[in-house]
Amino acid sequence: MNLIWFLLRASKVTVAIAALTGAISGACSVLLIASINRAISSNNTSSDQLIWSFIGLVIVTLFTGIISRILLSRLSQEAVYKLRLRLSGWILACPLRHLEELGANRLLATLTDDIQAISMAVFNIPFLCVNVALIAGCLVYLCWLSGTVFVVTVICLVVAIASVQLLLNKAVYFMALAREEQDRLFKNFRAITDGIKELKLNVRRREAFLTEELQVTAASARDYRITSSTILAFATSFGELLLFVILGLLVFGLPKLTAIATPVLSGYVLTITYLTRPMQEILQTLPQLSQASVALQKIDTLGLSLASRSEVISPVEIAAPPFFKQIELSNITHSYHRENEESNFTIGPINVTLNPGELIFIVGGNGSGKSTLAKLIAGLYIPESGQILVDGKPISDQNREAYRQLFATVFSDFYLFERILGIDLNNLDTQARYYLRQLQLEHKVQVKAGVL
Repeated sequence: MNLIWFLLRASKVTVAIAALTGAISGACSVLLIASINRAISSNNTSSDQLIWSFIGLVIVTLFTGIISRILLSRLSQEAVYKLRLRLSGWILACPLRHLEELGANRLLATLTDDIQAISMAVFNIPFLCVNVALIAGCLVYLCWLSGTVFVVTVICLVVAIASVQLLLNKAVYFMALAREEQDRLFKNFRAITDGIKELKLNVRRREAFLTEELQVTAASARDYRITSSTILAFATSFGELLLFVILGLLVFGLPKLTAIATPVLSGYVLTITYLTRPMQEILQTLPQLSQASVALQKIDTLGLSLASRSEVISPVEIAAPPFFKQIELSNITHSYHRENEESNFTIGPINVTLNPGELIFIVGGNGSGKSTLAKLIAGLYIPESGQILVDGKPISDQNREAYRQLFATVFSDFYLFERILGIDLNNLDTQARYYLRQLQLEHKVQVKAGVL
């Protein structure tokens, strides 16, 4: 998935309109160069027709360039917006067990670093597209001036682009390695935030974590990024140097090999000189584009992993909590599969019947599967075998979402939302304060407009 396909998925029509206006802007820029070259070659700079055509081309170039940039800017931000929502939707639709296997650090790295890298890259896409259109138009003009000189110029440009691309491939390789270290770095950051109490209470553990975990991972990410940045800096400078080498060959070398008319040579020099700016701008955006390419590959891999495991989200009526007479677990089992391990931890088969009003304790040692069983009962984990029945009706992918609405849980790693969500009551604050008083928490927690 590259950046162009990324934008096309957002809106093919907008991309087509932006490409058309960008092409018009590039063509008008070329005509401006041709007008200037014709005026210089003929020493006729006072012609009214030439002046008015020059002014008209300037106006058309200005407005078509603005339209193309605005359209692409809006499209780019819309594409990033849709990507954020799509990724979030995939995560919400993915089975909990698969998310736990992926790890929160990978998800957070994608939702933050990868999205940010793409956002920074798409900001430059409008300018990149206009520059590409401008370069294409200038090449057409060069071909019109002289086919021979055009062939020589294209060969030089192909050699230059191929040389820069080799360096870019190496830089992207180190960027991908740095991105893998970023996943591990986010895992270490989570260890700091989630394990801060344990780290504060044990200085030897804290020092070992800093030196053996965090420092090693951060150093690896730093070294890979420095290497990729160094290669990119060399590629950018080398590309700019090659542009001037091509210009020098046209001005000093080619006239010695073949006869070139002065208007043709001046047109080439003027056009190539004009092209140095858009080409330099393209070269300067290569680091961001390369980083975005790595980020898109990472998102594509994660997205395929999430989408392939997506659950069936069936419509659920938002109404009063449903009632049931009996929940039955019939021969359900669940296993934890770990890589590079032959044996798996399995709980079950479990057979149990739950009735309304019962107070049930699940008792067992550490690692015996109490939390796993709770997640199975609540529908957060899907049994590998057996089935769950509600009033004799089996739970399947089609009704699992509705089944989950039977439960309200407070897990040990619960998350407290800042707002009371999903409850439409006119007296929400009053109801919340009532329960806070019942729990003797009114002096600890305040509720205002549904916000804690």
